[in-house]
Amino acid sequence: MRSQHFVLLLMLSCHAASAFAELPLTVEDLVTDKGRFKLDLSFAYANVDQTGVSTGEPISVQTGPTSFVQVPTAVGERSSNRDTLVGTLGLRYGITDKTEVLLRTSYLHDSERVRDAAGRSSNRLNHFADTWAGINHQFREEDDYPAFLGFAEVALSQRLRSSSKSFRSAMLGFTTYKALDPVVFSLTGAYRFSRSYRDGADTARGGNLLVLTPSVGFAVNDRVTLTTGMQWTRQTAERFNGAAMGINRTATDLQLGFGYGFATGNTLNVTLKTNASGGQGAEMRVNWLYTF
Repeated sequence: MRSQHFVLLLMLSCHAASAFAELPLTVEDLVTDKGRFKLDLSFAYANVDQTGVSTGEPISVQTGPTSFVQVPTAVGERSSNRDTLVGTLGLRYGITDKTEVLLRTSYLHDSERVRDAAGRSSNRLNHFADTWAGINHQFREEDDYPAFLGFAEVALSQRLRSSSKSFRSAMLGFTTYKALDPVVFSLTGAYRFSRSYRDGADTARGGNLLVLTPSVGFAVNDRVTLTTGMQWTRQTAERFNGAAMGINRTATDLQLGFGYGFATGNTLNVTLKTNASGGQGAEMRVNWLYTF
């Protein structure tokens, strides 16, 4: 029953900002064991269809329960359909039994079909999107009360439309869960904030992001876990020379997923996210976590 109890944690919105990329198979694995490594590889696919006036606000593609990659967009009246694929490679290392550090980087491929006043066109992007470093710590183990884990991350580099920025975004968050065999209830929350940066002769600042993800997991057996949950986000508008580019936006998404522990130290997770309110289309994410 113990293995069934813990396998539920496979997909419960962990890896805050990729710091907790899908909770591992056992409580002991929530934070990487001291002196050990975890390889975290994920692929996220998103499809978005937009019609109307674009303010140039970036589209966010989710690469982990609380991690997002920004995809630049153009300004003007247009209709577009785009496919975005983001590959993320992360490495986590346990410095104590309750604390780990991590480093991750993402590569972006974006293909967009556009119809606007100038006619029809297509655009493609291929480049490194961002690199983040962070730390995770387990403040409380589960007993009569829920377990509690916290994390902090900083962006070492983020790609802009024509340049890049460093140390201009950071994220703070938490994950808490309570297991009642064979069900686990969890809640992940995170807040990403941005600092102003120079873009040539202009000053810009990215929008801040708040994410809340309650989830429920059910252990089918000792290897397979099914999960369902919702995700609520609130993103403030980007600012350019002090003026808001667009409006503050909220969105609610339905998330469905499953986790499969196919070998010792190997976990495969698949998550489907579809927009219930807002206009961000659908996304699918596949994550492989390997301990060595």
